[in-house]
Amino acid sequence: MKPLAAGLGPQRAIGFIALALAGVMAFGASQIPGDAGYAGVGPNFLPWVVTAALALCGAALLAEVFTGGFRNREAPSGAERGDWPPLVWVSAGVLANAALITTLGFILACTTCYMLAVRGLRQSEGGTSGGARQIAIDFVTGFLIAGPAFWLFTKVLGINLPGLTGTGWI
Repeated sequence: MKPLAAGLGPQRAIGFIALALAGVMAFGASQIPGDAGYAGVGPNFLPWVVTAALALCGAALLAEVFTGGFRNREAPSGAERGDWPPLVWVSAGVLANAALITTLGFILACTTCYMLAVRGLRQSEGGTSGGARQIAIDFVTGFLIAGPAFWLFTKVLGINLPGLTGTGWI
């Protein structure tokens, strides 16, 4: 195991990065109009809450580092190195969702995201990613999750999500 002082550089960097991100979020939150809406809460409320939480975490990390580092930490568990193929599958799912949501609609884009992410998660646990049957099961499962979510947001909550058709059902 490395000496304690050797680990302070990365710990310090993470604290400063968290504070820098809080600064960027604060700038972004300050650009959102603060007109109070429902229950006196405006659209900039949640960004300010996240900004404050991130700044608090960054300050706490730096306070820990500057008072000696993480003194009672245990040795990290898990593999010696990252498992990259599962990370690529999960990342591809998230990026595919972002890229396809306006062309395929919410339900099919989220179904695609689910199929790719589940494949990566299955691989990360050491399992096989499955064949055509597993892909079909993942598609149906993703569709059964995304469909009701789309319906809930569009029909019950009145939030506009991109659909594949103009009917508002798919």
